[in-house]
Amino acid sequence: MVTALPNNRLVNAVFLEVLQDEKKSSWLPRYEASGRIQEANAGYIGRKKNIGPDGPNEVIDFKPPFLRIRVYPELEKRLQMKLPHPSTLDTPEAVAVLDRISTKHNVRCPPLRTAARFLDKLVGHFLEEEITSPTFIIDYPLVMSPLAKCHRTQPGLTERFKLFVGKKEICNGCTEQNDPFELRKRFVQQVKDRAAGDDEAHIVYEDFCTAMEYGLPPTGGCGMGIDRIAMFLTNSTNIQDIMLLPAMKNMLKRTANCMGEYRADI
Repeated sequence: MVTALPNNRLVNAVFLEVLQDEKKSSWLPRYEASGRIQEANAGYIGRKKNIGPDGPNEVIDFKPPFLRIRVYPELEKRLQMKLPHPSTLDTPEAVAVLDRISTKHNVRCPPLRTAARFLDKLVGHFLEEEITSPTFIIDYPLVMSPLAKCHRTQPGLTERFKLFVGKKEICNGCTEQNDPFELRKRFVQQVKDRAAGDDEAHIVYEDFCTAMEYGLPPTGGCGMGIDRIAMFLTNSTNIQDIMLLPAMKNMLKRTANCMGEYRADI
């Protein structure tokens, strides 16, 4: 699907590096984003067009280092209340608390109403929508990050980060989970969530788990949305402006018509 503001990154560059973690992996998207903006604009200042005729352009400062905010402390600060402890998020009591918080703040959460879904909507409403200049959101809860390694000092959290610019996610990375037994356990839970109606949950990647049993060194990785970076570089509001395929649409249509006429002649 090609839309003006896609939910998915249509062009994604994935980077993996052994003997690294999320802190060291996050330098790459920071370097790529700030470096490309500096080369294109002869400086770190970029601009983002807003959708609609009345929306002013936003000035975005890509000068490193980027701000880093932690999911739980920042969310509690915005909500002005304590959230259930991250290690208890898989309990019905924690889900009920998140349900009440979402209802109170008019944050809609479609079925399946799990802790992961509630937190995703709350983070989007209170954190992501407030971000203009490049900001890392870090230390996501385990229930939201089945493929990330557990945080080494904070139970219930993971070593995962996302980079947001102008309210849009352009990068997602983590310290990769390399424990095959923990990974398989998480996949089993994902299958249960999928059976309950969560179409975003993973299936069991048995070959991947088997590969992990042979061994994977500590690894950091991230995926970066190249199309989002290109939109900032070109100050575009529509992804079709920076994609080749939509520009070729008329040519492809003419070719298809010619092929149809050719086959009719046969």
